[in-house]
Amino acid sequence: MGGKKNPVWRIVATDSRNKRDGRVIETIGRYNAQTEPSTIVLDEERVQHWLSVGAQPSDAVKKLIRIHGRAAQAPADSSSPATSAA
Repeated sequence: MGGKKNPVWRIVATDSRNKRDGRVIETIGRYNAQTEPSTIVLDEERVQHWLSVGAQPSDAVKKLIRIHGRAAQAPADSSSPATSAA
């Protein structure tokens, strides 16, 4: 995913006995740090499924899940027009 000098990471479920870049069971999301703000796309239903059957997320994925949860719960920003001081 991504391209040259434009990294995008996949968030996957994989067997711990497989190589790091080996076979994955399921892709459950993606992360793009190059956008402003960073883009985190997660299939929340599948994340909950894998956690419920004993999957152990890495530290980085735990952080992304936590950030994504906060972003989903936060109310949408109401952009008010900027006022200039006269």
